[in-house]
Amino acid sequence: MKECIFCKIANGYLKTDFIFEDENFVVFKDLNPQAPVHLLLVPKQHIVSINDVDDENKKFLANSFVTIKHVSQKLGFDKTGYRTVINTGKDSGQEVQHIHFHILAGRKLGWPPG
Repeated sequence: MKECIFCKIANGYLKTDFIFEDENFVVFKDLNPQAPVHLLLVPKQHIVSINDVDDENKKFLANSFVTIKHVSQKLGFDKTGYRTVINTGKDSGQEVQHIHFHILAGRKLGWPPG
């Protein structure tokens, strides 16, 4: 997807400081943080949303959770807690049409979130 900002970031076409990178994902700071720690986990493969996860790309979901766990341990907020959010579609607030996980930590997070 030549026009997708997250594809450009994840595949190194736009300079971004990564907290984590492997062959499948990148993790970087959100430009509009909603908590002291607000990271985005973005797959290098272009998938628009949860609605586009299928048998061919479903393995990425399990790998994304392992990556989030690894990053939370690396940064030390695994013990105090964190929230992961995936917005799907316009009404949820999905602004970039490339699936991504918000990882929020660093303070007590209230409920309900919306």
